[in-house]
Amino acid sequence: MFYLVCFDIVDDRARNRVVKCLKAYGERVQKSVFECANLTEEKFLKMKNRLEGLISDQEDTIRYYPLCRGCLKSFEFSGTGVPPEQGKFRVV
Repeated sequence: MFYLVCFDIVDDRARNRVVKCLKAYGERVQKSVFECANLTEEKFLKMKNRLEGLISDQEDTIRYYPLCRGCLKSFEFSGTGVPPEQGKFRVV
């Protein structure tokens, strides 16, 4: 599954730890936005649990938006950038 992950984190140190964690799972496309392609449910839950351990429940927010292939095909953007990576698929 493809996930768009957005965050709003008050503390600089916590934000840096979240960015470092997200870099292991996806591609940074804006300062507070990552695109995470090819996440299995297990990998997504592992990432989410790690991130929840890095933020303040009272001050910070991380949002996870799962996107299907149809959503990715209709993706649009303005300005610089590249379309989201849809990942490699194997036919069995």
